[in-house]
Amino acid sequence: MARTFNLKLKQMDIPLIQGGMGVGISLGNLAGAVMQEGGMGVISLAHPGYRDPDFMKDPFLANSKGLKEEVAKARNISQGKGILAVNAMCAINRYDEYVKAALDAGVDAIISGAGLPLSLPAITQGHDVLIAPIVSSAKAAQLLLKSWDRHYNCTADFIVIEGPDAGGHLGFKPEELLEHTAKSVLDILEETKPIIQEYEDKYDRIIPIYIAGGMNTKEKIQEAIHHGASGVQVATSFIPTIECDADIKFKEMFLNHNQKELTLIKSPVGYYGRAIANPLSKQLEQGRVAPTYCLNCIKPCDFKVTPFCITEALIQAAKGNTEKGLIFSGMTIPTQTKLRHVKEVIEDLVGEVK
Repeated sequence: MARTFNLKLKQMDIPLIQGGMGVGISLGNLAGAVMQEGGMGVISLAHPGYRDPDFMKDPFLANSKGLKEEVAKARNISQGKGILAVNAMCAINRYDEYVKAALDAGVDAIISGAGLPLSLPAITQGHDVLIAPIVSSAKAAQLLLKSWDRHYNCTADFIVIEGPDAGGHLGFKPEELLEHTAKSVLDILEETKPIIQEYEDKYDRIIPIYIAGGMNTKEKIQEAIHHGASGVQVATSFIPTIECDADIKFKEMFLNHNQKELTLIKSPVGYYGRAIANPLSKQLEQGRVAPTYCLNCIKPCDFKVTPFCITEALIQAAKGNTEKGLIFSGMTIPTQTKLRHVKEVIEDLVGEVK
């Protein structure tokens, strides 16, 4: 019988969170398929309404509408199984409003990274929703949990620790990533466990820890659990699946992995991110790719000087334009040559994991 992981009264039958991938990579179809297998499916809050005809005119309204549609789709696919979360980047403008839109849409959990979500408990107060930060160091976990405890008299329902092998925006210095000197996710886990224990004792509850970055085999996941993690967060492995919400050309970039070159991109979000090298990344190595429009979506971004528009680049990628799009990826690209079903991926990752 599958082990059940209780998060308040919400349940997971497998120790796996599907990582949030935006724009348009993890929406209702992928999240629902993961939930159907008893995991935590995650919809990215990065422009879920990018396909709406009114997106350019009113992106917030289009995204709020799109989010509700994707949540409904995930619920319909999952048929009551699993947990549904959204991934909200702290760096987005109107962060509070987007989190509230997710609450209105009826999600089970808010996972938040790309910065520390210090105000998240205030936004979600009075709602029956799980809240979880994404951190990349014990220091960040300590700062976040101390702040939530002091200001809101609460703690995290679970925590995601993202290591240096993760995809997308990374909480490490570029030299740490390039020279491979960043601490491993297991080392960060060991440093973070005593901090978590302090707040578990204070609030008399278990705070599950999920680790992310390179968790692409059953053996790695088993090792993570052996070291004290409750489970893992996996993203890149779900891209080359039939259920992934991205265009087929985007998915095909993750097949024949031995032909892929990975690179680091300085994102307008303020973090470095790992991506598959393509004409856009090569162009950015030479200089600025001036944006053609601005939706005022990222707090640190200045339209006049930003090296490129990350929204435009991610939308292009999701639509299948793999030359002009930004293709975020984890360090470990799946070793496969054809698309698979989410069910097959999950069975390979956590089937019979103890």
